[in-house]
Amino acid sequence: MSTLFEAIGMVCQTDVLIAILLSSIYGLVVGSLPGLSATMATALLVPVTFYLSPIAAIATIISASAMAIFSGDIPGALLRIPGTPASAAYTDEAYAMTRKGQPEMALGIGLWFSALGGIAGTISLMLLAPPLAEIALNFSTFEYFWLAFLGLMCATLVARSSPVKAIASMFLGLLVSCVGIDNPAGAARFTFGSVDLLGGIEPIPALVGVFAVSEVMRAMLTSEPPKLPYRRFGSILAGQIALTKQYVKPQVRGNIVGIIIGVLPGAGADMAAWVSYAMSKRFSKTPEKFGTGHPEGLIEAGASNNASLASGWVPALLFGIPGDTITAIAIGVLYMKGLNPGPTLFTERASSMYALYIIFILANIIMIPLGIVMIRAASHVLRAPRAAIMPVIVLLCAVGAFATGNNLYSVMIVAAFGIIGFVMERNGYPVAAMVLGIVMGTMVEQSFVTSIIKSDGSILPFFERPVSAVLASFTIAALLWPLGAWLWRLRSRPLAQ
Repeated sequence: MSTLFEAIGMVCQTDVLIAILLSSIYGLVVGSLPGLSATMATALLVPVTFYLSPIAAIATIISASAMAIFSGDIPGALLRIPGTPASAAYTDEAYAMTRKGQPEMALGIGLWFSALGGIAGTISLMLLAPPLAEIALNFSTFEYFWLAFLGLMCATLVARSSPVKAIASMFLGLLVSCVGIDNPAGAARFTFGSVDLLGGIEPIPALVGVFAVSEVMRAMLTSEPPKLPYRRFGSILAGQIALTKQYVKPQVRGNIVGIIIGVLPGAGADMAAWVSYAMSKRFSKTPEKFGTGHPEGLIEAGASNNASLASGWVPALLFGIPGDTITAIAIGVLYMKGLNPGPTLFTERASSMYALYIIFILANIIMIPLGIVMIRAASHVLRAPRAAIMPVIVLLCAVGAFATGNNLYSVMIVAAFGIIGFVMERNGYPVAAMVLGIVMGTMVEQSFVTSIIKSDGSILPFFERPVSAVLASFTIAALLWPLGAWLWRLRSRPLAQ
């Protein structure tokens, strides 16, 4: 108990509280700008942490990342432009709700269930750190391959169009992820002699292009204004308690999936959001409503991505293994401040660990009032004339892309993928499936090649290991699902006649 009171005293220091507040506001702003991800928000804070106390330094990383993951939902719901890769999984769902005249409902769901998911992830960090880390350490490249492959198969489950077109889009994304020298052999692939392409194509510029620039192109070619609700927002949190009671199972399932995926090194909030949205549609009693502005998928995916954010600290704190890019940055800050990750951190510096838990909970609590203010400020976007807002979107896309690589090459990538996204959507190919292929492609390839090298060319270990076999069965089932559904329809059609 004395350790807990000591931790409370450490958090209640003036510099820590100011750091939490300012970094929260900063995270909300950066996360809501297309192209500026939660990872970038935390990376830009590292120089600031040099001048802060250890607890204040960690508080800035935690607060900014939690806020940025949520605020990525804001441009997704209002403009169909995901602010972060984690938001891309359910951007179409949130935007459909806005087109139905319920933008405050879509954003309220994102805010409320992100906060609840973050608190659930924090509780898992407090109670389940050692056993979860033990599970994570038992994962080898064989399990990671099937996990990443299963994430890819989510493209077939979340697609509203033909599953065949979704798989084709996913393969295009995998092809894009092959560009450059970021592969196990270190060989230059599909670079066509360009030095810029040696570094590959980053997911962020591609994501911004296919969602944001293609949306601007569609707006240019449509004479009538989009059917957006030009009115004052109602209560942001109205009806959230009722939704919490109505969708208990999706919320709990999203928290569990987010916690488990967050613990696995290299997975992170992006995969958690995609897997949870796909699971929500798969287990829903009304899957036909998905894509039309249905809250169920938003609730599960929103809870999952913030839960994974907190649980991603489990391997980082216990073993110094980053759960995602954000915790990789956080590990560097921990070492810099003398809080070296490891099991002894929980015994010798127990008060610091309790302080970290309190900061997590505090950040998710203040997310609600600050998020409401941010949503109300962003609501003015809906009232602005389209001719005024679209050039600003293009400018933000260009600035965000330039910031990722500090060169014009990223801006050109945004423009190119804007054209690709526009053509794909005009022909019914889901761009979200392509983005998923770009994000997950490198992990699938590296895990597969490393596993083949370890097994001396044998594929049996992919199926012999218990956890790997379970993941393989799930993945193969997801792969064969479209074929099974088609055969079932073919078989039942003569019976109906």
